[in-house]
Amino acid sequence: MSKESGLNKESTSMNDTMVEEVEERDPESNPLNEPLLKRNRTLSSNPLALVGAKVSYIESLDYEINENDLFKQDWRSRSRTQVLQYIFWKWALAFLVGLLTGVIATLINLAIENIAGYKLLAVVKFIQKERYLTGFLYFTGANFILTFVASILCVCFAPTAAGPGIPEIKAYLNGVDTPNMYGATTLFVKIIGSIGAVSAGLDLGKEGPLVHIGSCIASLLGQGGPDNYRIKWRWLRYFNNDRDRRDLITCGASSGVCAAFRAPVGGVLFALEEVATWWRSALLWRTFFSTAVVVVVLRATIELCHKGKCGLFGEGGLIMFDVSDVTVNYNVIDVIPVVIIGVLGGVLGSLYNYLLHKVLRLYNLINQKGKMYKLLLSLSVALFTSICQYCLPFLAKCTPCDPSLSEMCPTNGRSGNFKQFNCPNGHYNDLATLLLTTNDDAVRNIFSTNTPFEYQPFSILIFFGLYCILGLITFGIAVPSGLFLPIILMGSGYGRLLGILMRPHTNIDQGLFAVLGAASLMAGSMRMTVSLCVIFLELTNNLLLLPITMIVLLIAKTVGDSFNPSIYEIILHLKGLPFMDANPEPWMRNLTVGELVDVKPAVMSFRGVEKVANIVDALRNTTHNGFPVMDCGVVPATGVASEATELHGIILRAHLIQVLKKKWFLKEKRRTEEWEVREKFTWVELAEREGNIEDVAVTKEEMEMFVDLHPLTNTTPFTVLESMSVAKAMVLFRQVGLRHMLVVPKYQASGVSPVIGILTRQDLLAHNILTVFPQLSKPKRK
Repeated sequence: MSKESGLNKESTSMNDTMVEEVEERDPESNPLNEPLLKRNRTLSSNPLALVGAKVSYIESLDYEINENDLFKQDWRSRSRTQVLQYIFWKWALAFLVGLLTGVIATLINLAIENIAGYKLLAVVKFIQKERYLTGFLYFTGANFILTFVASILCVCFAPTAAGPGIPEIKAYLNGVDTPNMYGATTLFVKIIGSIGAVSAGLDLGKEGPLVHIGSCIASLLGQGGPDNYRIKWRWLRYFNNDRDRRDLITCGASSGVCAAFRAPVGGVLFALEEVATWWRSALLWRTFFSTAVVVVVLRATIELCHKGKCGLFGEGGLIMFDVSDVTVNYNVIDVIPVVIIGVLGGVLGSLYNYLLHKVLRLYNLINQKGKMYKLLLSLSVALFTSICQYCLPFLAKCTPCDPSLSEMCPTNGRSGNFKQFNCPNGHYNDLATLLLTTNDDAVRNIFSTNTPFEYQPFSILIFFGLYCILGLITFGIAVPSGLFLPIILMGSGYGRLLGILMRPHTNIDQGLFAVLGAASLMAGSMRMTVSLCVIFLELTNNLLLLPITMIVLLIAKTVGDSFNPSIYEIILHLKGLPFMDANPEPWMRNLTVGELVDVKPAVMSFRGVEKVANIVDALRNTTHNGFPVMDCGVVPATGVASEATELHGIILRAHLIQVLKKKWFLKEKRRTEEWEVREKFTWVELAEREGNIEDVAVTKEEMEMFVDLHPLTNTTPFTVLESMSVAKAMVLFRQVGLRHMLVVPKYQASGVSPVIGILTRQDLLAHNILTVFPQLSKPKRK
């Protein structure tokens, strides 16, 4: 795999040095704002990041259109039928992404509800017979086995399937290629692992994994299947590029959110607000189309399951809660508790981010010791979770059932708000109602409305404290996990508790307080507003909640932003993924790109017709991914008599390797004809990024031959003047989705190269710049 391009001239020995430094890293010795990987103190060091369990070299994606002669010829030769075929297949793939994501999400929900349901029913039978120890052993043993299956798959077969996958998707859509994140093995392990981990009752959700699953489906469809069994259909050649794969993965991420929350508009807005860096109206339509397909599949499944054809799966899984039948009444005075919830959400969300940051560093230290330690960590968390969920309900007092309730009380079967547990007939255990059930049922129960006296403050306090601890220690173990549900459970806990305390002073229902608490903590931790507001609106199906939900989300995000970044930004930084923020630092306006390239080695370029030996030497001794192509002694078309150096464009490393593999050499130094190029290359082949210079064999005779680089050179690279500020260059780089940015001199003197440097992603990252320019002060994040 080729490494990140730039002006750096690190050789293979430098790469080995960096790997040795990575192996000696000590996460606990780093300050809070440093990533887990130590790097050389240079501007253009080779990018390394933690992807799954491996330290991998990271390269950027080619989102920019490579307008060389072959590309132009292909577009000129495309008929109207081929253009319509391309448009049709884009929509067809969007449909397939939505369809498959909806079907797989349905199967995951069915499996979780039935596996967890039969497990809990068996435990209830033991409790009814007062065989508490047997019930405990059965409950703990079943959870242990389910966690073992999920963890062993992630540890041994697909380490990239662990965690939510959303930070890596964010990085990919930002232009960072994360290896092995979207393969068939990762998809399979993510599905099975999610079923096992959620069924085991761990404090995690299937929402984040569903986003990753949708992205994996989209990537596999776009490339025609797994790498080893790729379908070579002719129409798939249209999508053999990073730009179209990026659009498909965006559709997949939107479909995953829609499948998790049954929120099609929320899924589109989630992709727009949280994961996507590059957006346009055509992509908006396709993502909406994908989510519409998902919601149709979910609706059909719900209708089927209501008829009792899904085993234990009925109201669960796909319908988390519905408060559409509740009248929401609130006055001006009710703004005060709403503001309090928003402030609490921002403070607690930022505190959760801070503590989780520390826990992830500790887990990284443990995981470095080997696969066995990863497995033991996951199983230890599962045992602790099972012990707490089974034993803590014994601390709660039994509450008499209210005879005026229409719902059955107590309940011993599947779902229900009044679990009997160890209580006598006519009584229920409110803490067992929240703990000894599936996570989705726990959300439904704590969000239940018109039940002001169902839960005791002591039970809610235990519930909140427990899930705060579990939310910190569960995320980061080697199983597929999502952050949405743990944060919802924590937020609903303090929201319901506040509702109990404010009961004499407000008209807002306690269940709605729980909804607002969950929304505030999500905004305080994840820092999303618009998409969260729409997701909660689609979930609750109640427009009257919209004003107070908006207030809570805005306050929580504002308060949280004053302390630390969002949880996904923290994870990106920890993993070392070179993510480019939307807003440059203020001090970047005081630095020009010319000053930036001055501290880098001189640019390495090729002539339009270059010697094979020079190309091989450059590829073997550098890790550059782009090389300027220049022609000397060119007379400008303006009629100026003096000769000048022409910047013909930039050529990619992958294209040079293709040239060497195909032996496209010339015995004499000359430019080739158009037909010679088309005879040897197709634009489809040039879209492939596989290839390594070590796999190419070139003889001594071939070393003395020449290569005409003109037909393969991108003749329209993005160039900036050396006087442009780094802030402006960073905004341009991110918005256009570039991989290379050429810096040209402000004054073109005779004998001066038309290119003075190349900027890449690594060169524009704030922490890399500050290692070279320590005199620049970095202001605190606002």
